[in-house]
Amino acid sequence: MQEDSPVQNENTPDTAAERPQRAGRRNRLIVLSAAALVALGLGGVAVATTGPDRPAPAAVSLDAQFRTEAASRADRSARESGVPVSPSASPTASPTATSASPTPTKTATAKPKPKPKKTTKPTPAWVDPMPGAAVTSCYGQRWGTLHAGIDLALPSGTPIHAAAAGTVVQAGDAADGYGNSVFVDHGNGYLTHYAHQSRIAVTVGQAVKAGQVIGYEGATGDATGPHLHFEVHQGMWNQIDPAPFMRARSVDLGC
Repeated sequence: MQEDSPVQNENTPDTAAERPQRAGRRNRLIVLSAAALVALGLGGVAVATTGPDRPAPAAVSLDAQFRTEAASRADRSARESGVPVSPSASPTASPTATSASPTPTKTATAKPKPKPKKTTKPTPAWVDPMPGAAVTSCYGQRWGTLHAGIDLALPSGTPIHAAAAGTVVQAGDAADGYGNSVFVDHGNGYLTHYAHQSRIAVTVGQAVKAGQVIGYEGATGDATGPHLHFEVHQGMWNQIDPAPFMRARSVDLGC
């Protein structure tokens, strides 16, 4: 009867020949575990190494869970990146905050209207010799003698105007109490006489126009105060009533 060979258990001490074999197996297990960790990218695989005396537990791998989570993140990233993002409004892009002023619309330049030409109102053929004056005496009998003209009164120095166009035939003291006088011949048989002037403004032979200043009111000669003694002569010294004569020529002297 053969003798049973002794069976070694975990508690049996290794012999000198068995120790190198166990050490080699342990080293191979360590190398394989390191290679597995590198292959998984160090991604959560837990490898338990055991000694030669105990059985190696099953390795718990998180590879499936890792791949699922990675796929989920990739899918969500693709969806989120595909959603159009509305651009945020820029403060400088606001139409109400634009700094550039709008370009003015060109409009057709209207041509300036031509200025109306100043027209000089034509001077009537006959005018009032001293406009605005008060009548102090009309043509007719006065104190038993003929007052041969119309007296017109304004303050001394008021301008006296030629009643119509003509030529000065006398300028100076006319005697007989008229004082400084001017006679204008109108070339139609009629003359006008302007007496009692303080100053004469024309000379004999001078042509004058209707309304031209020929002297200034005064009280020279026989006068009780400053006034113009105005006469109309139908031929020299043939005095007629100036009122109807001038009225017929659109001038009312107030008599």
